[in-house]
Amino acid sequence: MKTSKIIKARELADGNTACAHAVKLCRVESVPAFPITPQTELMEKLAQWVSEGKIDLYLNIMESEHSVMSAAVGSEMTNTRTFVSSGSQGLMLMHEVLPITAGTRMPIVMICGSRALSAPIALWPDHNDFFSCRDFGWIMMAAEHNQELLDFIILAYKVAENPKVLLPAMIEMDGFILSETREPVEIPEQEEVDKFLPALKLEARLDVEKPMTLGTPVLENYQFFKEQMQGGMNNALKELEKAFKEWKQLTGRSYDFVERVWMQDARLAIVMIGANATIAKAAVRKMRAEKKKVGMVKLRVLRPWPKESVRKALEKCKKIAVIDQNISLGKSGILYNEVCETLKDEGKIICNYIAGLGGKHLSEQDFEGILQDLEKAKKSEVKWLT
Repeated sequence: MKTSKIIKARELADGNTACAHAVKLCRVESVPAFPITPQTELMEKLAQWVSEGKIDLYLNIMESEHSVMSAAVGSEMTNTRTFVSSGSQGLMLMHEVLPITAGTRMPIVMICGSRALSAPIALWPDHNDFFSCRDFGWIMMAAEHNQELLDFIILAYKVAENPKVLLPAMIEMDGFILSETREPVEIPEQEEVDKFLPALKLEARLDVEKPMTLGTPVLENYQFFKEQMQGGMNNALKELEKAFKEWKQLTGRSYDFVERVWMQDARLAIVMIGANATIAKAAVRKMRAEKKKVGMVKLRVLRPWPKESVRKALEKCKKIAVIDQNISLGKSGILYNEVCETLKDEGKIICNYIAGLGGKHLSEQDFEGILQDLEKAKKSEVKWLT
């Protein structure tokens, strides 16, 4: 990671604290909240800063996650920059309101503190909760480390609030692995973030001086609204690319839709998201030292789906291992379907490895084994790493 040009501080921060710093830097005004592991400490950190006078926002403790998301929509409709977080069963309880948030074009930003869905009850992370929201009209990004968490929240507000986009954004944070683990995080100056992120100015909003109706009922015009949302998603790709470039100029940190690791001549490649990408990189580095032509593609953006970026990153690769820390029961991993559709006419062997469900530990040796198994593969198939 390159050093920032402008640094307010370099802090050893866990994922929850990194997110709290981003909320503060974005001058968020409203945070409806309800505790659920692993994002409770994020709300506690914001509450601490409010009590100490370090941040000026309304932290509203609600009675459930459904109430949190409902309050967030109402808050955002008054042209108030709003932030929420949840995960696992809490995110499931929000499901009724998530498409309403997108359908009313409210650019709320949310952290999904990923945690395996019950039953059985689990505390460790996988990505089924996050991927369950992929068709609701939210911009979706996944972080590997805590610096990305801080940066992605700021970038998400920048893009989501753009009048050409106006869609909410959800950022995946692996529970415990990121939320409770401290890493060095660079924190930009407030004045620089203010230059990057302008004040929220919604044209469609609740205003007693300019009354209007939001979330209107429709009949045959329903599809028209969905076409508009699809247009917003298409615009989000362009606006994300612009935001990445502007953020690099400001901080020196470079982002793209995907991160390519030793892909210049790779014959075998891993495709994945999330914190375990750090371990996969170590495995790829070790095999590269052994003269193996292996590589990795880490996706940062899942919605809108960056089809051309994924295709280009994998165009020279003959065999691909898609690591899914999730499962669409009765079919395969969810990311696998996306990659297969993108590369369906290119004659590649694409194998799906279901791994890390319920937070089951994945080691460097596990990823080496996946690449070794992929090298022997004669056809595309779905496999479970046990």
